[in-house]
Amino acid sequence: MPADPTAHPGERTTGGLQRRGRPASLADAAVRGARKGRDGVRSALGVIADRIIATAPRIPVRDLATLRAHFPGLTPEELADKLVAGACAGTATVGAGVGAAAMLPVPPALPAELAAEVAGVASVEIKLIAELHEVYGLRPPGNRTQRATAYLTSWTEERGIDIAKPASLNAALGGQMKRELRQQIMKRTLRNLPSLTPFLVGAAVGAFLNRRDTGKLAHKIRADLRRRQIPWDALPDASAAQPRADASAATNRSGSRVDT
Repeated sequence: MPADPTAHPGERTTGGLQRRGRPASLADAAVRGARKGRDGVRSALGVIADRIIATAPRIPVRDLATLRAHFPGLTPEELADKLVAGACAGTATVGAGVGAAAMLPVPPALPAELAAEVAGVASVEIKLIAELHEVYGLRPPGNRTQRATAYLTSWTEERGIDIAKPASLNAALGGQMKRELRQQIMKRTLRNLPSLTPFLVGAAVGAFLNRRDTGKLAHKIRADLRRRQIPWDALPDASAAQPRADASAATNRSGSRVDT
C-alpha cells in the first residue's frame, strides 16, 4: 500500500506500522489477562463461600443448658471468656497447621491451603458466635438452618444479631449476602497470606494472626450482645437452661471441668 503522506517518516513503511500496533496489542493482552484473573478470583471466592454456607448448618452448637453443665458455677461473662479462649486456641491451631504445611510451598497448592484455612477458621468462629448468643440469652428463633444463616450473617458483618428485628433474621442468602460474604473471605484471605511463609515461620505467624483476629471478632460480638443481654433467670426455658445435677456431680467428683 502507498505510504501515508501525513505519517511521520519512520511510520511510512510496513515495519513502522507494525511497530506502532505492537503496544496496542500488548495493552489488549494485559486487559484480557487482568479480566481473566479477576474472574478467577471471583470464582475461587464463590467456591469458598459456597463451602462455608454448606458447612454452617452442620456445625455442632451447644445450647445454654449444655454449656452450663460443661462449665458449672460460672457467670455469663466468665463462660463467654472460656468460649473465646477456646476458639482463639482453635483458630491458632488451624493457622499453625496451614503454616506448617506450607513449609516447602508448592505454588499450585497455595490457593487450596488458603481456602482450607479460611473455611476452618470460619467454622470455629461461627460456632463461637452461636454459643455466645446462647450465653447472652439471645438465641435467634427458627430451626437449625435458619439460625445457622443468622450466625453466618453475624460472622460476615462482624456484629451480634438483633433478635428484636425480624427483617434481619429473615435475610436470605441472596446476592447482597453472598457479596458481603465474598468480601469478608477476601479480607481474611489477604490477612492470612503471611501464614504461607516457608521454613515454619508461617506457622507461628498464622497462629498469631488467627488468634488476634478471633479475639477482635469476639470483642465486637460481645459488645453488641451485652447491650441486649437477657438474664438467664428471665429466659422462657430458664429451668431447661439449668445445669443437670448428675453432670455437675460427676464434674465435682472428678475434680475437673468437662469441655468438649
